[in-house]
Amino acid sequence: MSPAEPFPLFHPAQVRRAFGSDDSTRRFAKVAQLEPGSRVLVLGCGPDGAAALLLAKELGCSVVAADTDEAVLAPLRERVKAQGLADRLEVRRVALDSLGLPEGGFNGILIQGHVLYPLRPTLAGMRALLAKRGRLGLTFPAKVGRFAPKAALDFWEKRIGGPLLLPRELLQVLEAAGYEPESAETLHDSELDVLYRDIEAHLASAPAEPRAAGLREEVSLHRESNGKASVSYAFVVGRRKEPGEKPPASRDRG
Repeated sequence: MSPAEPFPLFHPAQVRRAFGSDDSTRRFAKVAQLEPGSRVLVLGCGPDGAAALLLAKELGCSVVAADTDEAVLAPLRERVKAQGLADRLEVRRVALDSLGLPEGGFNGILIQGHVLYPLRPTLAGMRALLAKRGRLGLTFPAKVGRFAPKAALDFWEKRIGGPLLLPRELLQVLEAAGYEPESAETLHDSELDVLYRDIEAHLASAPAEPRAAGLREEVSLHRESNGKASVSYAFVVGRRKEPGEKPPASRDRG
């Protein structure tokens, strides 16, 4: 087995990310009740910044598009300038261990298709940045099959530093971390296969990429599943909940 990979988990910048479609962004915006003037952080925005551009241009949100690599951000800065969105969309380089962003400053935080931190530190760190009733949407690997192969479970446990969870278990962790769980979705087998084909094509053209060992093993384990995934990526959304807040009435029934 490959050595454990440090966070963020490597994902080629040129490959479109899971849950990175415009439809996925719109679904998050609807659940998060974003509207003109809502303050949104798109963390790990990538070079195309598609989600940040859509939220600023289509919904009129005030957006911070943040990433760690200036080479990734440079083309996005040009797109923002060309589309006349500089008054609504700030492109910012950040360090993941010290984001330098205001506490309580965002109505929504979106992390699409990129696993930046372990699960619980992500939830704690992002909650502090959310305004009251603000929503977090993030991507994390999840167990989707009833009987996942031991090799896959061992691989992911080492890679993320803990057991692989089912989507409903991810929502339970979300709740324990101070959120009201609102939604969870996973990539279907066909969507996951498209993602891995794109990744394989990139890795074939960059065989010397030193950070790609874990990703190569991930793809290999998926191929061994013969098109029926036991591990996929989940996108979960939760609303910041305040101490002492009661659950919604629908959750009190029964």
